[in-house]
Amino acid sequence: MTAKKSAEVIIDGKVYTLSGYEEEGYLQKVGTYINSKIGEFAEMDEFRNLSVDTRHTLIELNIADDYFKAKESVEKLELDMEQKEKEIYDLKHDLIADQLKIEDLEERLKSLETENKELSMQKSKLEASLEDALLGDISN
Repeated sequence: MTAKKSAEVIIDGKVYTLSGYEEEGYLQKVGTYINSKIGEFAEMDEFRNLSVDTRHTLIELNIADDYFKAKESVEKLELDMEQKEKEIYDLKHDLIADQLKIEDLEERLKSLETENKELSMQKSKLEASLEDALLGDISN
């Protein structure tokens, strides 16, 4: 199991120690994200007039909204990925089926070419035989 790691981050001007199994850079990223949410709201005049509890609740609601939107987006992407994987599977299946058809057609073509050569040789023999017979009848 990976060892727990900690990182000191500044959130809303206060230093916090975040701990987890993630790298320090990730923990800093979490702190930065929370600071950006606080910063978004801090720019609004009406936000500053609210109680601290209400401000925190609004920020928490906004973070939860971001989470659920991201989760929905991930679920949609996973569904899209499943559909794409199914399409790829179907295309691979079609490709294999088409390759088998091509192999069968190539074998059939070779067979027909061989048959054509044999028939051409028979035709040539028959034509030569007919010519000999006709020339033999003329010379008699």
